Amino acid sequence: MNHNHIEAVARKIFDANANRQQFKPLRGNDEPGSLGAAYDIQDALYRIMQSEGGSGPFGGHKIAVTSPDIQKLCGVDQPVYGSIFANTIHRSPHRADLADFIRLGVEFEVAFEIGEDIPASSAPHDRYSIAAYVKAVMPAFELIDDREADYGDLDAKSILTDRCWCGGVVLGTALEDWRQIDLGNLDGAVAWNDELLETGNTGNALGNPLNGLAWIANHLASRGGTLLAGEIVMTGSALKTRFPVAGDCCTYEIEQLGKVSLCMS
Repeated sequence: MNHNHIEAVARKIFDANANRQQFKPLRGNDEPGSLGAAYDIQDALYRIMQSEGGSGPFGGHKIAVTSPDIQKLCGVDQPVYGSIFANTIHRSPHRADLADFIRLGVEFEVAFEIGEDIPASSAPHDRYSIAAYVKAVMPAFELIDDREADYGDLDAKSILTDRCWCGGVVLGTALEDWRQIDLGNLDGAVAWNDELLETGNTGNALGNPLNGLAWIANHLASRGGTLLAGEIVMTGSALKTRFPVAGDCCTYEIEQLGKVSLCMS
C-alpha cells in the first residue's frame, strides 16, 4: 500500500465510526497485505482522530487477540496492539453511557501504570525485565466498541486498523506494593447486578499479565516507540467479553489487587 491508499483506508474507517456504521472487515484493494501495513493504517487513523476528531493525546496502550482460539479465528499467530486515548481513561466507580457506543463490550483485565520511561534500546523484554518499569498494578475494565461486528467474518488486521475497538478503560485503585504477588495466578470474580457471574484466573491472559506488558513494549520498540512514565497498559482479558444493557452494574474483583466497578446508563 502506498501512502495515499493508507490515508484513504484510514479515512474510510474514521467515517464509518463517525457515522455509527457496522464494523466491516477490510476486503479487496483495502485489505492490508501484512500486519505492518495494518499498523500503518492504524497510525493514520489515530492522526485523523487527533487532528479532526478531538481525541487528544494518548494515555496508554492495549493488547488484543491474546487467546490461541481467537488468534486462529482471526488468522494470526500473535496478539495485536492498540493505543488508548487519555480522555477515555476513567477511574472506578464509573458510569458509561451506552449512547456513546455502537455496541459496548466489557472485558476484564489487569492494568499496569508505567513508573519510568523505558529506553527503546532495552528491548526485547520478557516478563522479568519489564517488571522493573512498573509502578503500580490494578484490576480494570476495557470498554470495547465492536460496532456490531459479525464474529463469523473477522480478521486481526481489520480489527487492529480500527484501534482494536478500544473505547476506553476503567481502572481500580492502583497498588504499588505488588512485587511479592504472583500476578500470573490470581483468582478473579465478576459480579453482575450483585450476582456472581463468572470466575477466572489472571493466568488466562498470556499466562501472566507481565507477558502482555512485555509484548507491548517489544512491539512498540519494533516500530520506533516506547512506553512512558505514567502511561496505562491493558494486558488482555482473563474472561470472555460481556455486552451490557442500560441499568447493568458490574464489579470485577481480583484477589490481592482489589476491585473495579462500572454501571451503564
